[in-house]
Amino acid sequence: MPRKTKEEWKIYKNVFDNATILNLLKLNSQGYFDGLESPVALGKEANVFTALKGKQRIIVKIYRVENCNFNKMYEYIAPDPRFSGLKKRRRLVIFSWVQREYRNLLKAREVIRVPTPIAVKDNVLLMEFIGRKEPAPLLKDAPPQNPERFFEKTRRNIKELYRAGLVHADLSEYNILNFEEDPVFIDFSQATTLDHPNSEDFLRRDVKNIVKYFQKQGLRVNEEEVYKNIRG
Repeated sequence: MPRKTKEEWKIYKNVFDNATILNLLKLNSQGYFDGLESPVALGKEANVFTALKGKQRIIVKIYRVENCNFNKMYEYIAPDPRFSGLKKRRRLVIFSWVQREYRNLLKAREVIRVPTPIAVKDNVLLMEFIGRKEPAPLLKDAPPQNPERFFEKTRRNIKELYRAGLVHADLSEYNILNFEEDPVFIDFSQATTLDHPNSEDFLRRDVKNIVKYFQKQGLRVNEEEVYKNIRG
């Protein structure tokens, strides 16, 4: 499939702002993908699409600069030592937020299954496609056939992240994929290192969300025991 020209990208002018179209054009011209295919998720702050690169699919996550709550983003990212000195300016905060997700994915993929990040350009992040013909479903939409096994894998993933110095900080059934009965963590923009002043609070919240979900699946799991196991 040939790469798109600047004129061809203008079909998206009612979907994306001009800066986003230029970012997509840049990544397209660099050979990362041939063209957008179809939407996976359309959110208030980000839209997720599949894209083709030859016969392979990738994921294109596009943060909507004008819609993002950059004040909330700044509250999360400002205490992160990796982004010390970040000025509270909308585009700078949002671009740093996307860069943070890219960096967190690189770190996380060393220890657990996550979408491999491919490239980042301002508000656009390219990632590995997780799925076969269709994207793998979210855990909320596809409860595991063996909840106990899936829970143990999820708990082990949280622990491996913690050992690697990272806390997801927004973990729930809404950002775990169920890919052939294995958990794949996604949405790492808010993930933080352990030297963030709120990292332990974030970990407790992650554990609470996961325990609550699996209790609804019929498991008898204790939040405090899971938390101590992860930190042990």
